Amino acid sequence: MSEAATKLEPGSKARESTARLELAGKTHEFKVRSGSTGPDVIDIGALYSTTGAFTYDPGFTSTASCESAITFIDGDAGILLHRGYPIDQLAEHGDFLEVCYLLLYGELPTKAQKEDFDYRVTRHTMVHEQMSRFFTGFRRDAHPMAVMCGVVGALSAFYHDSTDISDPYQRM
Repeated sequence: MSEAATKLEPGSKARESTARLELAGKTHEFKVRSGSTGPDVIDIGALYSTTGAFTYDPGFTSTASCESAITFIDGDAGILLHRGYPIDQLAEHGDFLEVCYLLLYGELPTKAQKEDFDYRVTRHTMVHEQMSRFFTGFRRDAHPMAVMCGVVGALSAFYHDSTDISDPYQRM
């Protein structure tokens, strides 16, 4: 694949470029997308429908599996960012609810926003009493991640009116 001409707008992170793939005597063009962090990616979402071919990437070492405005991961370089902040800095200098605010709203809260958010969260921590039965159903030595997955999955059975993730009120 070779990258075609790239056009950069002054002061803009976004760029317009394409990558060309020659396959069986035909040339196919695919958009190149730029993220806020990390390398550019070639959008091959239409590769199969356009060329009839798949990619081969053992271990998905050169594949971006999703688009995220929240998290950036580069395991080889040991990088994990949430909204542009290194996870170790968030863990060392923030608290759980501050990171929750960051993930939800895209920026760290001011002191007043943090106090309001903490108040709202702590006033809505009641969980249905029958949820406790789920915890007794797991072995005493069960892995915490397995327990968390099971219990969080069960929450939708108790709060089924809040499963529309496209509704900001229900998400909150």
